[in-house]
Amino acid sequence: MVFAQTDPSADIITRLTLDEYRAMEETSLERHEYRNGEIITMSGGSEAHSAIASNLLIYLGFLLRETDFRLYNSDLRVWIPEYQCGTYTDLMVVNGEPEFNGDRNDEILNPLLIVEVLSPSTEAYDRGEKFRKYRSVASFCEYLLVSQTEPYIEQYHNLERNSNDRWLWQVHSHLERGIFLHSVNVEIPLTEIYPRINFSR
Repeated sequence: MVFAQTDPSADIITRLTLDEYRAMEETSLERHEYRNGEIITMSGGSEAHSAIASNLLIYLGFLLRETDFRLYNSDLRVWIPEYQCGTYTDLMVVNGEPEFNGDRNDEILNPLLIVEVLSPSTEAYDRGEKFRKYRSVASFCEYLLVSQTEPYIEQYHNLERNSNDRWLWQVHSHLERGIFLHSVNVEIPLTEIYPRINFSR
């Protein structure tokens, strides 16, 4: 059975029920996104991609260690009910206890902050359709798109939590500066995100 390609970088394997998808993910060596029945293979990351995501997790985890915020890496899915979509983030933060999707312990409903490290194959999707889906989640209020090819980060912050219409966009491209994360009230220096990253590769 052939489906229209919604992400040029991904391979749609087949159409599965949600239960079939979840069973497959428990044993699969690859990660897949669930899009209302379509199963999309997620591309693997580079060394720089992995290092940047790890840097963010370690440093942000240190800053938030005595708060009620909880950080999660790419092992857990975000479940987006409005779009019947289960997807993986590079990093997400929740405020207080995680809200799980029914009796699942691997699908979170209440991300506050989401970070995506951009890859050439997924950048358009992360900026466009995926961001639109994330914005349907009531708790979600801050988004970081982190380049792995240069010190360049785009930050989106929702100025009105009761509305989804006013997102502030800001660019950070100077290594000597930092990014203030409104959702968790901390600042991260860019030097802590990009240490020992070789942009020439």
